[in-house]
Amino acid sequence: MSEPLYYRSATELSRLMRAGELSARETVSAHLARIEEVNPAVNAVVTYIPDLAMTQAAAADERFAAGGWDGPLHGIPVAHKDNHLTRGVRTTFGSRIRAQYVPDRDDLVVERMKAAGVVTLGKTNVPEFVAGGHTFNELFGATRNPYDLEVTAGGSSGGAAAALAAGMHPIADGNDMGGSLRLPAGYCNVVGLRPSAGRVPTYPAADGWCGLSVPGPMARCVDDVALLLSVLAGPDRRSPISLEEDGSRFATVAEDGLHGRRIAFSVDLGGSVPVEPEVRRVVEQAARTCQEAGAVVEEACPSFDGAGECFRILRAWQFEAAFGELFDANKDLVRPSLYENMIAGRQLAGRDVGRAALLRTGLFHRMREFLDTYDGLLLPVAPLPAFDVTLQYPESVCGVPQPDYLGWMETACHVTVTGHPVIALPAGFSESGTPLGVQLVGRHRAEDQLLGMAKDFEHRTQHASIRPTLAIPPGRPPGD
Repeated sequence: MSEPLYYRSATELSRLMRAGELSARETVSAHLARIEEVNPAVNAVVTYIPDLAMTQAAAADERFAAGGWDGPLHGIPVAHKDNHLTRGVRTTFGSRIRAQYVPDRDDLVVERMKAAGVVTLGKTNVPEFVAGGHTFNELFGATRNPYDLEVTAGGSSGGAAAALAAGMHPIADGNDMGGSLRLPAGYCNVVGLRPSAGRVPTYPAADGWCGLSVPGPMARCVDDVALLLSVLAGPDRRSPISLEEDGSRFATVAEDGLHGRRIAFSVDLGGSVPVEPEVRRVVEQAARTCQEAGAVVEEACPSFDGAGECFRILRAWQFEAAFGELFDANKDLVRPSLYENMIAGRQLAGRDVGRAALLRTGLFHRMREFLDTYDGLLLPVAPLPAFDVTLQYPESVCGVPQPDYLGWMETACHVTVTGHPVIALPAGFSESGTPLGVQLVGRHRAEDQLLGMAKDFEHRTQHASIRPTLAIPPGRPPGD
């Protein structure tokens, strides 16, 4: 039986609209109705602009009727992540400091999506200043997981991932520093790609050179992630590290798959992080899937020694550079743990930052040399199943106490500092029925090969096709 319109892929919706079998108005209307049905329970979309969305959809239909086609995302609805600037639409960063901030320009990724034809539905929820792997803030509250409303949707792109899983829109923009595309993808049974630095340019950016945080695509399937990557990727003179290759090369995923590949896997990143048994089971099953697909699979992992120290130093340094003056001026409005993160960056010495840079370089080369032997490295996305939505972070993993809201995220943070592209994929479910994901690390700047392997894995497992069963209680209307 065919899925409802709101669960069709962006690739299929685009094909139907291009063939004249579906209008942008019909597409957008179906997704708006879905938001109004499920968002009161999930709390993924926090700024909601249905009238403007329908106006944009009508204009897209009129251009099509006149022989025009806006681009690869013509008429595709999306709510943008709430830390991505959207001209004329409230952008809060999940903070009371910017509760009513309306920018006069778009982020580069939003600019590119609009140029490709998207229709903007609103904004998706984030943790305050996108800090952490759980989406909650004092402005809008917590985003709930569509597969179980009592647990987290992950973060920081938690609103985006939950909206995808619940059928509120088919593609989403996000960004990833310590796992912000991958963790929510893993917890919400969707796909999130952290590209190589510079593959998707960043502008504006407080530090345009670092590449620790990168923008990237999310969707319910690999083909849609590739479609959005084809729009987001490509050079831009405003980003000093942007890569010169045109993004259109990613529009179609090659059928090279997993057969004949050499895939390494590790259930715990070579013993560097504690991982709970349910997660280990899912990673081991994912490895067997790769082997059944004809890959040579071995348990192996490069050393992640120094990755935690490196990530924390560079993150604190960037936190102070980006938010120091703003947090000082609004100390009473900022979550205390975020202010402490900023102060930690202010207290760093030059030798600390220099040491982190050396560690980062060493981690890059260890992963590069490891992937000279293997085509991909399969790892857990998160070390435990989705946790109670009322917690700020899990207090322990496998009985090991977590010192702060970054501690439990090391399965993702460690990969960040290697600088390699990595995709999070649906890989199974916990005993309680919540999604669990794996991440597949690919060779530096080889996103096309990575997408090919990911698509084969997706096709063989079919986990991504399992939708949540949402019991929708009466609730407040979606965001204002």
